Amino acid sequence: MPLPNIPDRFNLASYMVDRHISEGRGSKAAIVTNGQRWSYAQFATQVNQVGNALRRLGVQEEQRVLLLLPDSPEFAAAFFGAVKIGAVPVPCNTSLRPADYSYFLDETGARVLFVHSSLLPQVQSALSSRPYLCHTIAVGDRCDGYLSWEELLSDSSPVLDAAPTGKDDVAFWLWTSGSTGPPKGAVHLQHDWICCCEYYGRGILDIRESDITFSTSKLYHAYGLGNSLMFPFYAGATTILDSAAHGKTQAGVLLGKISKARPTLFFSVPTLYASMLAETDRLNSYDLSSIRLAASAAEPLPAELFRKWHTRFGSEILDGIGSTEVLHIYISARAGAVRPGSTGQPVPGYKIRVVDESGLDVPHGVVGELMVASESNAPCYWNRHKLSSERMRGEWFVSGDKYYTDEDGYFWYMGRSDDMFRVSGQWVSPIEIESALVEHPAVLEAAVVPFEQTNGLHAPKAFVVAKPEIHADEALARELQEFLKSRIAPYKYPRLIEFVAELPKTAAGKVLRRELR
Repeated sequence: MPLPNIPDRFNLASYMVDRHISEGRGSKAAIVTNGQRWSYAQFATQVNQVGNALRRLGVQEEQRVLLLLPDSPEFAAAFFGAVKIGAVPVPCNTSLRPADYSYFLDETGARVLFVHSSLLPQVQSALSSRPYLCHTIAVGDRCDGYLSWEELLSDSSPVLDAAPTGKDDVAFWLWTSGSTGPPKGAVHLQHDWICCCEYYGRGILDIRESDITFSTSKLYHAYGLGNSLMFPFYAGATTILDSAAHGKTQAGVLLGKISKARPTLFFSVPTLYASMLAETDRLNSYDLSSIRLAASAAEPLPAELFRKWHTRFGSEILDGIGSTEVLHIYISARAGAVRPGSTGQPVPGYKIRVVDESGLDVPHGVVGELMVASESNAPCYWNRHKLSSERMRGEWFVSGDKYYTDEDGYFWYMGRSDDMFRVSGQWVSPIEIESALVEHPAVLEAAVVPFEQTNGLHAPKAFVVAKPEIHADEALARELQEFLKSRIAPYKYPRLIEFVAELPKTAAGKVLRRELR
């Protein structure tokens, strides 16, 4: 699938926002949020006002602008406004600690911080003695001592010419999950989102101008940024932004919002799909008939979840794997050709290899490490030369994920490289055990890690979240063990099962197995 012709002089914000005005979509709904409707023309005006305001504050090209905002038109306008003047927006997780925000401010050298007024208590102590920060803008309620969003925009012109950036200039950073130390800034270029939008957005989702997108994953994460902003703005579609949902999402509330908002493309993670199904086990009064396709990422989608969702709601969930470094999904299931339990096949435009420890391609059925090459790969991590050279090898990115392929070219996830462990001298994939566990009608979620037995050898241990109406006790643990022995090789069954209220997860929805270990 060829990319649209991207000229050498290219500005992502101009393409994603201004283009819709020149192509006649100015009056079309771009954003719907909390009962409000923003047209493309209204939104373009605010983007220009933000860009002019940033220039007035002295922000120059390539300087970083930190975003600490819930999903909202203000987030989108701040992001595109910074990009339009050649500055570099850096979205941040809204549920971290002051020490994390101190780190983000120092690591980026951000000159400007946009922060929602409700989040100021979390970040306030991080604002003093920051060597680079010049301006903090409060969005939402007015706060003494801070420049307000309204004040910032009130004197700003609605007209702004885009900076003459090149397609290979830096456009934005995104933080990695920090699973191997503090978060790292993955540096992305002006053209990167165009690759994802064309290859996955159009090639897999077949996104159209008539679509309405809704994502539970947030804009500060690569998955959510694509789902809720880049894909709809690429196609001239409409996005639903839920600015009230920067806390934990409740399944019943989410189902109600879908029934009311009527999205056609829905994006979430396996945890929430499982919770939504559990909620409708008890009360199936929700209308999800508007969804023509759903997508899932962050963790593998168990086959049983796909089957239950498809049976109950009629739409398919397309599982996929992506990464912050590659920007979005690069292996995905296809509508009408889903193989439940498999991640799918390579997204057109992405080259994929599964290799052994020597870097040689492995045959079908053999587990190896996944590598991906594409035009959307980040060229480096900021200020991490050694790690960049280890993970970004020429055109290839070393993902750290273990996979094997079947003879039909479908990819099967076996876990992260550091998640697999040996039992009785043989490799065990936590994913295989977890997928089998969630097929039991009492199990909502599960995560498996190794534990050291008294004899010094390792064996699997399962942490299980039971469904709300289930009484979790020793009898159920024994039942689950017998259930697994009938479905997987007996040496793989968990010798210990611990019932927990919830599993620890990253902001992207990935299970933090290191905390369970």
